[in-house]
Amino acid sequence: MSDLTKLSCQEFLKKLSSNAPTPGGGGGAAMAGALAAALTSMVGNLTVGKHDFAEQEAEVKEILQDVEGLRLQLLNLVNADAEVFNNFMACYRMPRGTDLEKFSRAQAIQRAAKQAAEVPLKIAKLSLEVMRHAERIAAIGNQGAITDAACSAILGRAALRSALYNVIVNLKIIKDDFYTQDMYRKLEAMEQEANCLEKSTLATTDEVLA
Repeated sequence: MSDLTKLSCQEFLKKLSSNAPTPGGGGGAAMAGALAAALTSMVGNLTVGKHDFAEQEAEVKEILQDVEGLRLQLLNLVNADAEVFNNFMACYRMPRGTDLEKFSRAQAIQRAAKQAAEVPLKIAKLSLEVMRHAERIAAIGNQGAITDAACSAILGRAALRSALYNVIVNLKIIKDDFYTQDMYRKLEAMEQEANCLEKSTLATTDEVLA
């Protein structure tokens, strides 16, 4: 499989819009999360070195270090999401002529469905971390770039919600009730926190812009 992250913006969007199964929603979510991380970095980089923000500089530098790592991880998950989807679909093409083949195929599908759920779950987790940083950088960063922090929060929220739908579609296939119930609890907690973080970041932005 080719490295999707090496494509130009135009090439990636063309591939995303085609009838090819990958990249799809999961890859788009990961890319949106990476964009959110980049925007938080932008605000941080517009803050460090500024005399008015000298007291916040050490914390902003920590945010920059963290969010750069998040951006790279999210970018790598564009490929990972495509890989697990392709592996998942390969399981459906396994032979099923005998009872043993049917059993092996069913087991492989279950394993692949869990793998296909875990990757978007990771996208959601990383996007949530980006949102935490976006909220903080909106509060302490350069207010001249406050709308970029807001855009980071909005994109992070979109990435998280998109990724969670990709988790859910796989959970519908998985027959392990303990696994699925635990996953749904995680998704609900992440959704609630993301909602609070977005509201908080936008409230800070609106206050600055008022």
